[in-house]
Amino acid sequence: MDSVIDLAAKVRGSMQPATAAVEECRAAVVQENPDINAFVFVDWESALRAAEAIDAVVATGVDPGPLAGVPFGVKDIENCAGMPTTFGSMAYKDAPPATADDPNVSRLRNAGAIPVGKTATPEFAFDSLTDTPAFGTTRNPWDLTKTPGGSSGGSAAAVSAGMVPFATGTDEGGSVRSPAAFCGLVGLKPTHGLVARLDGSSDTNTMSVLACNVSDTARLLDVMAARDDIDKMSQTRPWLGTIESRLATVPRPGLRAAWSRDLGYAPVEAEVAEIAERAATRLAEAAGLTLSSDPLTFTNANDAWMPIVTHRIRARLEYLDLWPRFADQMARTPREWLEQYGTPTPRQYGEALALRDRVESEVAAFFTDHDLLMTPTVACAAFDARGPIPAVVDGRDASATGAEAFTMFANLAWVPAISIPAGLTSAGLPVGLQVVGRRWTDVLLLQLALCLERAHPWPLHAPMADRRVGSV
Repeated sequence: MDSVIDLAAKVRGSMQPATAAVEECRAAVVQENPDINAFVFVDWESALRAAEAIDAVVATGVDPGPLAGVPFGVKDIENCAGMPTTFGSMAYKDAPPATADDPNVSRLRNAGAIPVGKTATPEFAFDSLTDTPAFGTTRNPWDLTKTPGGSSGGSAAAVSAGMVPFATGTDEGGSVRSPAAFCGLVGLKPTHGLVARLDGSSDTNTMSVLACNVSDTARLLDVMAARDDIDKMSQTRPWLGTIESRLATVPRPGLRAAWSRDLGYAPVEAEVAEIAERAATRLAEAAGLTLSSDPLTFTNANDAWMPIVTHRIRARLEYLDLWPRFADQMARTPREWLEQYGTPTPRQYGEALALRDRVESEVAAFFTDHDLLMTPTVACAAFDARGPIPAVVDGRDASATGAEAFTMFANLAWVPAISIPAGLTSAGLPVGLQVVGRRWTDVLLLQLALCLERAHPWPLHAPMADRRVGSV
């Protein structure tokens, strides 16, 4: 399937009808989705009607938008008018269709993109893998025995398998970056406020996309980024021009970057760390960075993130009378996390807030002397599709860090972070390099990702011939 930019150019230039793009997408979903389970709902009739409308606009000589005719998937915790939002939960499995789009979905649709269905997510987007009683197990196209990660696992799997050119994702603690790393994609967690959200109760969640390459990601963020009064956190972007146009600018040489394989606290698989470190070195060479590898010690942000975010989710579920009423129908990990972390005492919650303050202070202090921080995106390669999340990594206790050991601090500190494909393990599984910058350096992170993409191109999709079904 064509990239976002190439497909939109064909449709806008009358070289391919949007209806043909949707039919190509449908054929890919019909072929791939039964094994992968990336889509949990599709609506081809509505997608074809939208495509016909775009073709009619093109026939009049009017430009239907920068994403004209591009099919995409919507993560199933986001509202897309005409499609149900089930949150991956039995409690909402029979939900009626949404009557309005979330802000980011609306902007994508208005730019000519065509939503074709909803992509799988763990229940309430609260797991490091995507496996639910409501919809079953979502699998990684690179190896069907493995997980695509969570919570944007369905979106990552759909894009990596070539079912759609892009899909939406949300990142509250790594939920775009981790699936991007596991599936060999580009995944940016933007600066908080760049893309408006519907849910204003969380100050850790961000909206983004999963895509195969950097240029597509830039165009998609250009479309989604805007201030919206529905989200008090949203802001007008502080730079001139589009992100896509600014990709042509090379980052200034000599930016100060630091590499850390473990941030001083997290177990990480040796092979994963080595692949990510090689990519960090290649990026430094390609972009002219000054790269240091002096030991760094950060506070484990997971210790603050878990009680703060879990308490908020449990409080919301109790308010909606879903907890504990549906507890016995939930997947294992979300249920256990809600039970273990969901009711901190006032003192425990205060300790978590104080720990968050420490994390934010450490991040601020780091960026007084550095421009960039590089780590592995995740602590291990993709693990079993049904779980559990590894509690032992590289022979060490990882119960306090898990797979997403390096992502949550960016959400607590509101800084942007990107996962860039770094290479493949000896078993053929993708590994990601995470690059973190100061607030509002989203453009810089994409410029750096493009430097690495050009110097060391990566596979845009999981190779179909190499998909190992194994024991599923």
